[in-house]
Amino acid sequence: MEIKMEKNLDKLVIALSGRLDTTTAPELEEKFKSELSDVTELVVDLAELEYISSAGLRVLLLGQKTMSKQGKMVVKNANESIMEIFDVTGFSDILNIE
Repeated sequence: MEIKMEKNLDKLVIALSGRLDTTTAPELEEKFKSELSDVTELVVDLAELEYISSAGLRVLLLGQKTMSKQGKMVVKNANESIMEIFDVTGFSDILNIE
């Protein structure tokens, strides 16, 4: 997985590509822990994400919980298979997906 970050004042855009799974989820979790302290808007761009596992879902949930206390989080550009996973797991009701 590759993580690209672009920060502009209090807005952070994180673009993910590849696979967000048990192997790569800890890396995203560390980015959330280190980068979100002064962010009020988080955008997670999944345009190039091919796969997400339960470990990846857990990290997105962590980001959502963190941002609900200090601003908002938006998930963008999820492909059809990722959206299906969000729907089946109920994450489409938890996450703000555009």
